[in-house]
Amino acid sequence: MGKRAARRGARRGGGKRRRSVLIGVVAVALAGGAVTGWALVSSSASEPEPEAGTYRLVNASDGMCLTASSSDTQPAAAACDGAAAQQWQLAESGGGFTVKAVAGGRCAGVESTSTSAGKAVRQQTCGKGPSQVWKPRPAGKAYDLVNAASGQCLNVRGGLAQQNPCDQASRKSWKLMAVTGSSPSSTKAPSSPSPATRSATSSSASPSKSKAASKSKNPKASDPSSRTPSTSTALGAWPTATAGRTVSATIEVSGSYDGGLRRYSGSGALGSDGQDEDQGPLFELADGAVLQNVILGSPAADGVHCLGSCTLRNVWWEDVGEDAATFKGTSASARYLVVGGGARNADDKVLQHNGAGTLTIKNFQVENFGKLYRSCGNCETQYERHVVVSNVRVTGPGKALVGVNVNYGDTATLSGITFVGGSAKEISVCRRFQGNDTGDEPTTVGSGPDGTHCRYTPSDITYG
Repeated sequence: MGKRAARRGARRGGGKRRRSVLIGVVAVALAGGAVTGWALVSSSASEPEPEAGTYRLVNASDGMCLTASSSDTQPAAAACDGAAAQQWQLAESGGGFTVKAVAGGRCAGVESTSTSAGKAVRQQTCGKGPSQVWKPRPAGKAYDLVNAASGQCLNVRGGLAQQNPCDQASRKSWKLMAVTGSSPSSTKAPSSPSPATRSATSSSASPSKSKAASKSKNPKASDPSSRTPSTSTALGAWPTATAGRTVSATIEVSGSYDGGLRRYSGSGALGSDGQDEDQGPLFELADGAVLQNVILGSPAADGVHCLGSCTLRNVWWEDVGEDAATFKGTSASARYLVVGGGARNADDKVLQHNGAGTLTIKNFQVENFGKLYRSCGNCETQYERHVVVSNVRVTGPGKALVGVNVNYGDTATLSGITFVGGSAKEISVCRRFQGNDTGDEPTTVGSGPDGTHCRYTPSDITYG
């Protein structure tokens, strides 16, 4: 921690401070160009290349799912219902993917290896060469699936699959919606509470104004891997990454994203492990999204942002950047769950709570950190926040396990906390602060159990 702390310099300790206000932007449109960052962007970034896994293929035009039929007949378009007949396994082959039906185990291929327009796409015995290989090509928020043999696109005519020349018609584009065994554990909250003070948070939930990095809008609900590990919540050893991936644009997640225990590290605008307040996250989760089996390496930028209720399952931070995760939902009913995983090497906070709602942290481990959890001490908009921490192993050095604001009604409920290491007893279990909405440093008003804001007993804490 020492080298990186020296490199970053002093930082303020009361939570994620208010972002600097953009006083004015003059954007000049240049022919064929784009102004990025705080200005408007004239063209959107292309979609990232999809990865092997199991998906539903949803037509970008009518929202119908490609559905397997029996034997060697043509797949058909049908209303999406989640059935196995609408699940397709993408496996890397010949610079693209084979598309195999989960139901029946046959691959989608062009009839008679034809290169003619309008030729049927049928379910065939796999292994027949390039006519069964499809190359995804970004098309807005979806993909054209281009046949490797004919160069034509997967299309549906008369409700049945065929190939046709590629163009910009949305009916020839497909959204790849990953199929996983997990689903969001919480529902969207329809309303927001009245904020305790001002109307804008210091860390806006509008991502385009909170960071300079662009985003990678991903139509996939997840990033599956054929090597997806167990998601056991037991406190075990730190995992070994199965592979590595650099991230230059924030990955937006809706639905469920399974990283297969790959290591994700920032580059470009996300290539800092410092304490810059305006860094973007590597992952941004929509309300109700799930992120699982992910390792965040170094640099990790601003980690993970949850814009509403979310679940982080078996997520590991090897070298925390600005914060490991920030929770930004504005509804009092927002529920955030961090289950399994761990974080280490955090100069300050690990889990930063800027929005409203309740964060639950369980079966987690933290090492070499400032604070595991902090309710924002000086955001422009303050909320009543709650945290529940259970079955957590804490290895020093560290400053405090949790920090809450008494004047906004925050609570921290702790159980099953184990501190290990020679410096463990120097770590404060629960600190109480007087928060503010002015951007000033919050004032420490006490620590230890009080039955109101810091809710635990000596039996909830163990020193190993």
